[in-house]
Amino acid sequence: MISCENIGLRYGDKKLFDEVNIQFNPGNCYGLIGANGAGKSTFLKILSGELEAQTGEIHIGKNQRMAVLKQDHYAYEGFEVLETVIMGHTRLYEVMKEKDAIYMKPDFSDEDGMRAAELEGEFAELNGYDADNEAASLLNGLGITTDLHHKQMSELAGSEKVKVLLAQALFGNPDILLLDEPTNDLDIKAIQWLQEFLINFENTVIVVSHDRHFLNSVCTHIADIDYGKIELFVGNYDFWHESSQLARQMAKEQNKKKEEKVKELKAFIERFSANKSKSKQATSRKKTLEKIELDDIKPSSRRTPYINFKPDREIGNDLLTVEGLSKTIDGNKVLDNVSFRLEPGEKVAFVGDQEVAKTTLFQILAGELEPDEGYYKWGVTTSQAYFPKDNTAYFEGTNKNLVDWLRQYSDDENETYIRSFLGRMLFSGEEALKKASVLSGGEKVRCMLSKLMLSGANVLILDEPTNHLDLESITALNNALIEFDGSVLFSSHDHQFIETIANRIIEFTPEKVMDKKQTYEDYLADMNLINQ
Repeated sequence: MISCENIGLRYGDKKLFDEVNIQFNPGNCYGLIGANGAGKSTFLKILSGELEAQTGEIHIGKNQRMAVLKQDHYAYEGFEVLETVIMGHTRLYEVMKEKDAIYMKPDFSDEDGMRAAELEGEFAELNGYDADNEAASLLNGLGITTDLHHKQMSELAGSEKVKVLLAQALFGNPDILLLDEPTNDLDIKAIQWLQEFLINFENTVIVVSHDRHFLNSVCTHIADIDYGKIELFVGNYDFWHESSQLARQMAKEQNKKKEEKVKELKAFIERFSANKSKSKQATSRKKTLEKIELDDIKPSSRRTPYINFKPDREIGNDLLTVEGLSKTIDGNKVLDNVSFRLEPGEKVAFVGDQEVAKTTLFQILAGELEPDEGYYKWGVTTSQAYFPKDNTAYFEGTNKNLVDWLRQYSDDENETYIRSFLGRMLFSGEEALKKASVLSGGEKVRCMLSKLMLSGANVLILDEPTNHLDLESITALNNALIEFDGSVLFSSHDHQFIETIANRIIEFTPEKVMDKKQTYEDYLADMNLINQ
């Protein structure tokens, strides 16, 4: 158990937290959510003791151990992989090292023997004799194979280091587990394994993530940072999101009979009360949900962008033909004889670990790169709009404000017209006059989406479009692409994004390109990448 009493933190004139009182209990997994800049990562640092709040106190149960997912991927370069995982349990590691040092002494004394006996007893109590096996099991589950366990951390790739640090946090059954974006850089199998681990984890978990499917799978509660407070909601992210939208709708329609809204709420709760996560707690969650009253739900203060892609014309009979595309970059052949044909109405997710290959293909199809071999042909009725993974070139070296920046991509240069598209992406009033060169990552993405909406294209090419976006913006983009009448070619690591948009999957592997005309769930099932 961990609780916060009157936690307050202010940066200059900005009040991040104000008298926050909240308790996190064993057996629950809490998804910590909030708009960009709300203080999610800061709050985890306060809980861990890395950052001290200006007011209030953090209380942790007696003798309880906390584990935190480390963010510095290069902090353990001189250590073996297995040892790095065991270091997650500080006291166990200290006992292990002291014990080993005593046994290595050439002049082993009686006092050393007594101390060694004490350490052996504590080592056994801390389950030290199973430490290697437990660490190895965690590593294997996350995809770090046995042949890597005794290598130095410096020998591992970046994505492998991420997995080792995650195993370090999970090691030794911590009483309190703090995870900040644990699915970043994880492959599908590792995410599936982590989901099952957390669903069966019996202690307290507090997690920050922009992966909605992950939050829906593992969370029993949502802790929402809003108005400088943190409010707890029973249920997963989808329950919180839809109930918040319902509250906003109710606030707008106060003249409607309350009884009608109560019926709507009860029907809504019934749909969500049987969700999968923490199945052993499903009964108690259902009872808690059924106690929720209409006035218990508050609308979020966060604003959601309005995203709507309207193609200027329909796609005719032909969409895209790709034949024998090959491309070598910096001496590496990233595309090798790639061929496929897309039909109108298809929304295709390009998946797999070959990130450079996917980005290179999109750059070629968008006309930014030329292939070394092969060709591609767009249908004569198609028009394309491209969202690059790296949008730096669109913003660097410009002194334009956002109105002038977006105007250069519009046939209608009227300021009111331009501002209407910026306003949809939450740049209203003076915000629309900010300099394009000083935007945050999330603001740049929202500007790029405004540019796409202006284009009127009937084909969208999107390379990791959810990067840097908050959950509300991801959901808005997700819904807009579901409703889009044109075709979409996109890459993403967001499970729910792919699952709800794509009707075709093309996977890039090191050996070949696999083309599956099926949904993402069916693809995962066929590839044995999902628990059935």
